[in-house]
Amino acid sequence: MITNRNQVTEQIISAKVMKGLKWSDVAEQLGLSKEWVTSGCLGQMAFDKAQAEKLGEIFDLSDEAVAWLQIVPYKGSLPTAVPTDPLIYRWYEVVSVYGSTIKELIHEEFGDGIMSAIDFSMDIQRESNPNGDRVNVVLSGKFLPYKSY
Repeated sequence: MITNRNQVTEQIISAKVMKGLKWSDVAEQLGLSKEWVTSGCLGQMAFDKAQAEKLGEIFDLSDEAVAWLQIVPYKGSLPTAVPTDPLIYRWYEVVSVYGSTIKELIHEEFGDGIMSAIDFSMDIQRESNPNGDRVNVVLSGKFLPYKSY
């Protein structure tokens, strides 16, 4: 019996390793971006019935696990306030150092509001560079202005 969504995530990761799959392979089979599918498989998004069933086939999941994939999850995947994983910590560092700059420049260009993480897309690509390959990350979120009432 599965008692929480984290157990399904563990099953997915285990099957992915055992089958030698890449997230991009899984995403291609669903016809969605690797970024969104990976987030969903790691427990941060809900899949519709057809998507969940396809994941069930890919990862050999039980009907119960497929049902869990369709439940809206509790979002927020980090176990601590300040992440300890070096790669994730560097993102925290980027926001710590450049967060106020990003905020200032968004407000200057768009006005008072936020960048949505709901109406959002992300693209992660390898960028060749003679000094060492680079990670190219593009985050695109709808601007939502604060309204007066």
